[in-house]
Amino acid sequence: MIVCFNHNITPSDCSVGNYVVCCILSQKLAEAAEDADLVHEYNETLQFDYFNSLLINTVDEDGNSIPLGGEFPLEKNEHFNKLPVNTQQSNIQVPTNVYNQDPDILNGVYMSEALNDIFVDNFQKDPTLTWQYFGSSTGFFRLYPGIQWTPDENGVVTFDCRNRNWYIQAATSPKDVIIVVDVSGSMKGLRLTIAKHTINTILDTLGENDFVNIIAYSDYVRYVEPCFKGILVQADLDNREAAALGQGSLCNQAIMLITDGAMEDFQDVFQEFNWPDRRVRVFTYLIGREMTFAENVKWIACNNKGYYTHVSTLADVQENVMEYLHVLSRPMVINHDHDIIWTEAYMDSLFNTQAQSLLMMTSVAMPVFSKKEETLSHGILLGVVGTDVALRELMRLAPRYKLGIQGYAFLITNNGYILSHPDLRPLVKSNFELLRQ
Repeated sequence: MIVCFNHNITPSDCSVGNYVVCCILSQKLAEAAEDADLVHEYNETLQFDYFNSLLINTVDEDGNSIPLGGEFPLEKNEHFNKLPVNTQQSNIQVPTNVYNQDPDILNGVYMSEALNDIFVDNFQKDPTLTWQYFGSSTGFFRLYPGIQWTPDENGVVTFDCRNRNWYIQAATSPKDVIIVVDVSGSMKGLRLTIAKHTINTILDTLGENDFVNIIAYSDYVRYVEPCFKGILVQADLDNREAAALGQGSLCNQAIMLITDGAMEDFQDVFQEFNWPDRRVRVFTYLIGREMTFAENVKWIACNNKGYYTHVSTLADVQENVMEYLHVLSRPMVINHDHDIIWTEAYMDSLFNTQAQSLLMMTSVAMPVFSKKEETLSHGILLGVVGTDVALRELMRLAPRYKLGIQGYAFLITNNGYILSHPDLRPLVKSNFELLRQ
């Protein structure tokens, strides 16, 4: 992120204020989470009754609190757009497709209880802060201040922190991804539907710092989008001006192979183009219930520093796709690169339904690693901590007394997107049902 001024002033002339504060607070959260994990011993039979944000303040027909519910005081808070919150405690959100009492979830929630005091202390020291959170690699989302989470009209919670831009950008380095999908005669009906869903889910894990292309093959090979033939395009919503570049991020490189089976392992191809350095990782997704050619598909992934997964139903897609992020994050985890990332601007619409209450926000996030000696060489990503910052707070860093009457400040990202500008007028959907990016 770059702060620019339309006057003869450099960013170093102004107070760093909230910009540095947010980085320091995120670092405190990351250190606290890592220290808590270091002293926590995994317990397969752990029983722990935490506050589930979907179940709090809910009782059964006898008037008793349901498991993972309990009394959780909420008060409307002006700072959080009059949303009922609990500024003394965080609580936990778990997607519907993740079992909320899985041993991995219970151990992670128990370990991350140590973050509660840090959340409260951060907010007391800087009352301009909004949401603070920890997104676990196992799927749960610890949010401060605690809230009552509302499911959709079908009673489903689809929000998964691991799909959010702040999580993906912090968990992995920029990446070049080629998605290769089998569209031969056997890939029909449900298999093709699963394959398409897998592609869309992979695309959802890419951000503006990533580059991508999709190739379909049967008896011949073709680019799904002919305009992008032979190049990598920036993985933003509109791919604007990306075709003119075509180089990619020149960082992590991966091939995602989506197929219902491979007749051979293509060892000679990999030996010629990818070995011995294996700079391009190959991740394979075996589609459907048929396991006849599973060994070849598995061999391709395992011998090219990738990951093999079997996707037999639509319900399997989400969790299986996320596995590749853990693999790509390993070098960064092993080196303990605690890089701080700032996301592009988005509308703070996760808990708001009125247009007048929507704010332009950005998120600052940092990865959390396991520091345990026995797993240090494995590169275990525990999750990502972060906090949201209103862009108007960053804009207050501009030294108005130096800018003058006609001067103004604006913010742009490394990808050329405008974060904030006096003339910026964000477009809001008429139904206000915006998704937090």
